[in-house]
This record gives sequence, C-alpha cells and structure tokens, in this order.
Amino acid sequence: MLAFPFAKINLGLQVLGKRPDGYHDIRSVLFPIPLHDALEAVVDNSLPLGDVKFESTGLPVPGDPQSNLCLQAVELFRQQRELPGLRMHLHKAIPTGAGLGGGSSDGTHTLHLLNKLLDLRFTPEELHTIAARLGSDCPFFLKEQPQLAEGRGERLSPVEVDLKNHWLVLVNPGIHVSTAEVFQGMQVPSTHADLVAALKAPLEAWPGTVVNDLETYVFAKHPAIGAIKEELLNKGAV
Repeated sequence: MLAFPFAKINLGLQVLGKRPDGYHDIRSVLFPIPLHDALEAVVDNSLPLGDVKFESTGLPVPGDPQSNLCLQAVELFRQQRELPGLRMHLHKAIPTGAGLGGGSSDGTHTLHLLNKLLDLRFTPEELHTIAARLGSDCPFFLKEQPQLAEGRGERLSPVEVDLKNHWLVLVNPGIHVSTAEVFQGMQVPSTHADLVAALKAPLEAWPGTVVNDLETYVFAKHPAIGAIKEELLNKGAV
C-alpha cells in the first residue's frame, strides 16, 4: 500500500513562551503544499512478528536510521497491537531540516497507512493522540486543510486561508537547521499581533504583521537564508 506524505509551510509562527515540560507554546497557521515523499508498506509473513525491514532512497536522511519517525510510528503501534512482519520503503523528496515537516509527515502517514493496511481500527481521535506523541506538528499531517496550531503545535482548529491564483516559491539552499536548537537559542518576543486576523488581510499587508519568530535567530546564524528572503521580498514576494 502506498501513501504520499505532503509538506507544509508555516504562515507566521509566534513563540509565546516556554512551558514547564520544556516545550514552547506556539501559534502558527500550517498550510499543506503539493510537495510529497512516497511511502510504501507491505506485509511480509516470512519476517518475525513485529519485525520491520526499512529502506530509504532519494534525498539523504541524516542521523541514526533507528530514530526515523516512520520506525518510531511503528513502535507506537507495536506497543498497542500485535503487528506482522513489514517491509517499508520511503522515497525522500522533501528536504530535511528545512521547516517543511517532511519527517513528521512521513511518521504520521506511517500511522495512517498501517491503520488501513492492517485494519487496526484506531479512531481519528486515537490517531491524533498517537501522532502527538510522535511529534508536536505530527497531528497536522492527519489533516488536508490549513489549520491554526496552538499549544506545542498539537492543538488544531481549521482556518480559512485562500492562496488561489498565487505562486508558491520554495528555495532550498541546502542548509540544515535544527528546530530544537533554534527554540533553545531564540529570544521569545514580548508581544504578538492577532495572527488569524493578519492572515485575513490582503497579501500585500502580510509583511510586518505575519511574522515568523524563529527568523531572527536563524538569519543571525545562517545569513544566507536571510539574504534569500530579502531577495524574494525585493522581487515582490510576501
């Protein structure tokens, strides 16, 4: 069975403060975009129960293969259900460390795919809870529409954002940025605008009101990323 994990962009990202559990409270509108990985899973009864043979192709995935969110997703299911032997193949097209949510999408689509393939009968609410254990933004990838994300990113509510008749330009300079490092090193702003209200304004009004609080830290550490944004703004982007 095949699935095609999609990427996302953040339309504004407000960091509201650090929580006692070490995470940060955030507010952001997550918007799905048509950039996909490909994920395949098949049952292999020649393998021991619960065993997974996993391989990936396409863009490289840094780090320990056992920390891959697809395998972590399988483990979360394995804690609650007996699983057969599985073979999984992930083809990566979404760059990692680029803020596009590729790893989170892969892990969440593993949950969705195996729930269907193996008829595990987890409800949408149960899948949401399991996805939230997998990662803060993972529950979003169970949706296919823009969502206002709050809490650490797991509290979602639908929001209307109309970007029809507009082009989306993604630029990947090949710089891997650790989200955890950015949150650890950034300064939390003291005030924020109403993000949802700002997004309802014409696109021309977005600069200055639809703000990503992570940019200050990222641009200071990786000036090339800031320079790319400046060039895009000079060419009419918002």
